[in-house]
Amino acid sequence: MAYKGRYSPVNKEKYQGNPSNVIYRSLWERKLMKWCDLNPDVLKWGSEETVIPYVSPLDNKIHRYFVDFYIQVRTQEGELKSYLVEVKPKKYTKAPSTNPKKKTARWFGEVKNWGVNSAKWKAASEYAQDRNWDFIILTEDHLN
Repeated sequence: MAYKGRYSPVNKEKYQGNPSNVIYRSLWERKLMKWCDLNPDVLKWGSEETVIPYVSPLDNKIHRYFVDFYIQVRTQEGELKSYLVEVKPKKYTKAPSTNPKKKTARWFGEVKNWGVNSAKWKAASEYAQDRNWDFIILTEDHLN
């Protein structure tokens, strides 16, 4: 079951974007928002504020990828570190079988989603690398 809602940051000055329009699309996203908002080591954060163009393998056209989060933190060593973060259920972070018993509509959907997500994540990785940031994918394993 998906949960959606609005998050109202306590520390509005840390939020990069409009703090009155922060939308979460899962409880994991809401949990990360709360962590970013209340953690003193997080200096800046934004949700779906970074937009990256990518080429979809489905139609070979340029689309826009709204990365779930941008987070800037101060490390224990006192350095600034920036991340682009995607929040996804673990099952969507693994490629579907290349040789299923049956090629069902569900399997074709999984293949399409994997292709699009892979293109998005490759573009996000390159975008982050160009800025000396890191791109990471967090799953329920990280957020529980």
